[in-house]
Amino acid sequence: MINQQLSVSSKLNKAKDAKALVIFAHGAGADMEHEYLEELVRLMNAQQLSVLRFNFPFMDKRKLDGKRRPPDRMPALIDCYQSLIANFTTNLPIYIGGKSMGGRVAATLAGDEILITAHQIQGVICLGYPFHPVKKPEKLRLEPLQDTQLPILILQGDRDALGNEIEINEYTISSQCQLHFFNDGDHDLKPRVKSGYTLIQHQSVAVNKMRYFIDEINNCC
Repeated sequence: MINQQLSVSSKLNKAKDAKALVIFAHGAGADMEHEYLEELVRLMNAQQLSVLRFNFPFMDKRKLDGKRRPPDRMPALIDCYQSLIANFTTNLPIYIGGKSMGGRVAATLAGDEILITAHQIQGVICLGYPFHPVKKPEKLRLEPLQDTQLPILILQGDRDALGNEIEINEYTISSQCQLHFFNDGDHDLKPRVKSGYTLIQHQSVAVNKMRYFIDEINNCC
């Protein structure tokens, strides 16, 4: 159930016999209804995962007037995500996550023990974590992955321009972080044609990994 006082757009896709509820945030460039997320949600529903999507305020404003805006500052993104969690109730185990920037916000929330306890959040799922800005490998964003109080699943293309496999293997992050790399995948997990893989294959595997991650946590708690 969603409290109608929530000030941002949101969409709940319920799965049959759902095992968990995943609150999933979009990235910096595309909103919650982008075809990429639509396909991802379809696959997640097929794996008995209900999904709650939402737009951050800057994206809702962009949709209203058509003007392309940069993302809100991290404190505003965090406040928005926290507000959505606080205004949602479910009997299902809750997992938080997102694509790129959305995953970074969710991972940041995983360091908030009060929020985690109050809403019984079980884990975090990051699809294409932005370890650093494009072409700025020195500006690392590792703190959320070092301070997490929850298990984190990171699904990453091995040639992601915001953190590739070679770079990531040099980083120091929490042992609670599980990493899975996708062959020839970019920031969207999309492989090149010559690789022999397809985007839908990688998306399907990613969602299977999500379900396995969730099952492991649900079954041990």
